[in-house]
Amino acid sequence: MFPNIEVRHLRAVVILAEELNFTRAARSLHISQPALSKQITEIEEQHRFHLFDRNNNRRVELTDVGRIFVQEARSALLHIDRAVQLGRAALAGSDSILTIGHSPDADQAWVSAILAIRLPLYPKLRIQLISEFPGELVRSVVAAELNLALVTAPPQNAQVTAVAFAQSPLYAALPQTHAAAQKERIALQDLARDDWILFARRAQPVVHDEIMDAARRKGIAPKQVHVILTAQQAVHLVSEHVGVAILTKSKVVGCSAEDVVVKPLAETSLCFETCLIMRTNDDSRLANEFARSLIRRNGPQIVRQKQMELSLSA
Repeated sequence: MFPNIEVRHLRAVVILAEELNFTRAARSLHISQPALSKQITEIEEQHRFHLFDRNNNRRVELTDVGRIFVQEARSALLHIDRAVQLGRAALAGSDSILTIGHSPDADQAWVSAILAIRLPLYPKLRIQLISEFPGELVRSVVAAELNLALVTAPPQNAQVTAVAFAQSPLYAALPQTHAAAQKERIALQDLARDDWILFARRAQPVVHDEIMDAARRKGIAPKQVHVILTAQQAVHLVSEHVGVAILTKSKVVGCSAEDVVVKPLAETSLCFETCLIMRTNDDSRLANEFARSLIRRNGPQIVRQKQMELSLSA
């Protein structure tokens, strides 16, 4: 894996990369801020590269080296977690385990739907949940590190079968004092003079590109685009009057602030499908039965409306 690097160091780097703030990252890791700073410094000094750039406002940014390191660190942690879960399952006598991925801010109703599935032929089935960004979820499915994954606007990949599971429209989060805050629906033109707060392209590549393409078609060029990794970061920046955020509804649920309002976007074209994905050549009876059961019980009518066929093998 990584020579002379402990798992705690990997988790520290990954969490700090998500929060981009030492105070919030330390809180998420349940350690002190000095302890977190020490772990990051240990890695950087031992391997003679910088993972993060710090500034005087306590904000941090990933360096180019840091971006590569974090991507591999996430993969390493996924393998470690999977190894532990498989070991626990074997100790408990489970005859089957499915590893299912979802995005960090997935609608919790979707996660509940996954956990509610019961398959008579697999009474001891255990579910392991893994949270990753869309691109990483697709790569993990292709690499057989995940059996299935729920991905909003999954990047196209010939090695993956994707079946529509839910619709994910976009919403604008804006300060209560914004001129458009009282509208029922927000048009992109209403936000033309604002800084925009968007998920990083690597976090939501298709969604990010579609938003920017729609803006260009309407002749809109945001003054500045602030890139974030979590919905909490977006809502916090909106509350600080840094700009307006454009997010899927599932990502803003539970991320409230008193002076921030959330309204649907008027652009109906900016609506994306959350899909259940699996490897196209996956002939696992368990994975296919689970996928069919999840879609049959929870998949919406858009499966028929879009004339998408459930092509999972029998």
